[in-house]
Amino acid sequence: MQGFRMRAGLAALALAALSGPALAKKNPPKAPEPPPLTAEAINGAALAADAAADKAGTKAGKAADRKAAGKSGRPDPLLVKVQVLLDRARFSPGAIDGRDGDNLKGAIAAYAAAQGLPATRAPTPALLEKLQTDSKPVVAEYTVSEADVRTPFVERVPRELEEQADLDSLGYTNAREMLAERFHMSRDLLSALNPGKPFDKAGTVLLVAAVTPLEGGRPNPKELPQEPKVERIEVDKASRDVRALDKDGKLLAYYPASIGSAEKPAPSGETKVTRVAFDPTYTYNPKYAFKGVKARRKFTIKPGPNNPVGAVWIDLAIESYGIHGTPEPENVGKTESHGCIRLTNWDARALGLHVAKGARVSFKDG
Repeated sequence: MQGFRMRAGLAALALAALSGPALAKKNPPKAPEPPPLTAEAINGAALAADAAADKAGTKAGKAADRKAAGKSGRPDPLLVKVQVLLDRARFSPGAIDGRDGDNLKGAIAAYAAAQGLPATRAPTPALLEKLQTDSKPVVAEYTVSEADVRTPFVERVPRELEEQADLDSLGYTNAREMLAERFHMSRDLLSALNPGKPFDKAGTVLLVAAVTPLEGGRPNPKELPQEPKVERIEVDKASRDVRALDKDGKLLAYYPASIGSAEKPAPSGETKVTRVAFDPTYTYNPKYAFKGVKARRKFTIKPGPNNPVGAVWIDLAIESYGIHGTPEPENVGKTESHGCIRLTNWDARALGLHVAKGARVSFKDG
């Protein structure tokens, strides 16, 4: 009996050894819950300086949290913070959305290089420390005003350019779109930060990215260009970004961009800025031969943030080419343009306010 019990015990151990991995595969440990998307979580988000201090005891802990956040569809508080701080430093991540992606990676890499930090395309403790130049919160409260509510919204912006020409203006379609763009955010992030809140009701207190809000209108030409002046622009077609530099070659700002298309590739070589137009109209010429446009005569589309060239047009000394805004800021750096250089409306305005007439523009092929 004793020998039988021993053999039975060994068999049970062997069975456990075999079944353990199989059971683990069938019932993998649950991914950690993503961190909450609150003002406290975002403003207080930090990267551990070493593995011992990191969440769950390993540097993989934070990465696991970010992965879990991505799977849950919830933006990551740390990435929201990094994006806001990069935006403030003039290294634009595009639309602030709390998610990882090429726009964020490019902005981080450019900022790290400009600051003499080790090369990286992901947040590091050293990079975050360098970005945090003050104690200002990265998200703050904004109260919807009566003026916001009275904004003359457009019921619908048609996809066809010919139909857009029939509209009296190319304004925002709703308050959510307007407020998201004003604070350099994706619409999904604005909604995630303010679940259940009405964006079109005066007095509503919203949580928004604490950045310089996008303004509309045409600035006084006598006050342009603002300091620091942009004397040179580099357009990198391979990495899909635009870099603004001063007369000494110092990098002043970095912007993700959509550059050219298969039907109308962006040019090569050098050119210059000839003028800057704020709240521009857009004139379509049939010789552009854009796919899907059947018009055989020129037509003009009225100004507005949903105009095909957005809120700003920076004209180049190449016929029909410019650096401009876009009605789809969340797609910048992710889709093609019609041959020009497309930035978010807030980045195009920031560049337009500082670029000097005659500034050199260089196109880099890679």
